[in-house]
Amino acid sequence: MGPGVAVAEVRNAVRACLSDLAAGQLVLVACSGGADSLALAAATAFVAPRLGLRAGGVTVDHGLQPGSAERAASVAALLGRLGLDPVRSVAVTVAPDGPAGPEAAAREARYGALDVAAREYGAAAVLLGHTLDDQAETVLLGLARGSGGRSLAGMPARRGAYRRPLLAVRRAATGAACAELGLPAWQDPHNQDFRFARARVRHQALPALEAALGPGVAEALARTASQLRADAECLDDLAFAESGQRRGSAADPATPATPGTPEDLTTPADPATPGTPADLTTPADLTTPADLATPGNPADLTTPAELATPENPAGLDAGRLRALPAAIRTRVLRDAAIMAGCPPGALTAGHVGRIDDLVTAWRGQRWVDLPGGVRARRQAGKVWFTSSRGERESIGRA
Repeated sequence: MGPGVAVAEVRNAVRACLSDLAAGQLVLVACSGGADSLALAAATAFVAPRLGLRAGGVTVDHGLQPGSAERAASVAALLGRLGLDPVRSVAVTVAPDGPAGPEAAAREARYGALDVAAREYGAAAVLLGHTLDDQAETVLLGLARGSGGRSLAGMPARRGAYRRPLLAVRRAATGAACAELGLPAWQDPHNQDFRFARARVRHQALPALEAALGPGVAEALARTASQLRADAECLDDLAFAESGQRRGSAADPATPATPGTPEDLTTPADPATPGTPADLTTPADLTTPADLATPGNPADLTTPAELATPENPAGLDAGRLRALPAAIRTRVLRDAAIMAGCPPGALTAGHVGRIDDLVTAWRGQRWVDLPGGVRARRQAGKVWFTSSRGERESIGRA
């Protein structure tokens, strides 16, 4: 007798996601023990060997909830019983007073741990358990906050080593798959805590929209994200090309950046892990560290070898920036601010708009103060970014 509908759906999604990998390569599953990532882990343990692949798992203990260490150990043991190997449980320290807030700090620590595990094990891919429902919530949160097209584009199915096989799978299916397989999914209490915007969207806003407009709202929101992502990635490609031209002409001095600096703007539910609110992050940081180092993402500007140096100082030419389409110009400016040290999760469209005013609505106004102790100002026809950490001028820093 074959698997039930839900188990088959999750396995098929994983199979499609991994079909391009070569035999013998390793994939890691980021697993919190919640239903989404646990169903993903079980499906990967089943599918990977049949594709000639190796499969392992990583769970991260943020230490933010009582009993998180014990829960992480339990999740790691369960991953081992599913047949995943290697399995690693990683404890991280989350800065409580990060400039973008505790959730962004937890996300950064989590992805840092996943990056390290992927490098050490030589993983070809890291799988994240975000579902269609997570995508819909992210788009709705972006709409409510007026976050712009990039936020509304939601989470990418792939970026760098990170892959999200379940973006077309409903949360009900992952829960049903766990129930069918007898897997004890962890219920994170933060998912019911209405202090978090995502919890309110999940349990109040989306059900209200479904009641008022009929079924299919979540699917429509996820479909919107997919359509907007194609547009956003095209604009990112163009902005990346423009940034590359500036690098080639030595117009953008920057100190070598440190790999692993997070970029992604609005958060979805990053892989929820023991000790941190599952799927409750806000659309303020959709991008992960791995999202940075990929062609077509302007965050590639952090590539150390391509950056100019402080010994060759020059700002961003305001005249050239003004001639660019707004969609390209604001992406270039946002990238420059992030490279100068702005936390991506704290850098809003309002911040970028005020930097853009230095280019398009220059009236001799004063500088623009940005998150992370960064200041943008215009001088001698150029836009400069100054970091209070060392007070050195650049359009990028580690």
